Amino acid sequence: MDFRLNPNSGVPIYLQLMDQIKHGIETGALQPGDQLPGIRKLAETVVMNPNTVSKAYRELEHEGYIEVRHGAGAFISAKFHSDEVHDRMEKVRPLIEKAVAAAVKSGLTQEEIRRLMEAELLKVEGSRS
Repeated sequence: MDFRLNPNSGVPIYLQLMDQIKHGIETGALQPGDQLPGIRKLAETVVMNPNTVSKAYRELEHEGYIEVRHGAGAFISAKFHSDEVHDRMEKVRPLIEKAVAAAVKSGLTQEEIRRLMEAELLKVEGSRS
């Protein structure tokens, strides 16, 4: 899987990497048991600090998306059920499509829509605490 990271997007690089790995899992591009690139190799490939890759991998492991086997590498978790996530995403997709269409129609840019969505997610996360 190729990773395309944009240091100018305003989204931290480690979050971009996490999102791309999650997306790969959710779409089936990454399957349970697939090995992710090593930290140093990935850092060299996408030209980033190895600590950034390490942080993304730690977070993904904490969330249950990957398993880190010391000495062997990082693997997509066998416990992760991409079908379940896919089904949940498909149920919500029409709502997201309507919201995005309304935002575009109102003249917001993609970046403004992203920031708005992220702000709403942060509010929801804050209310759960």
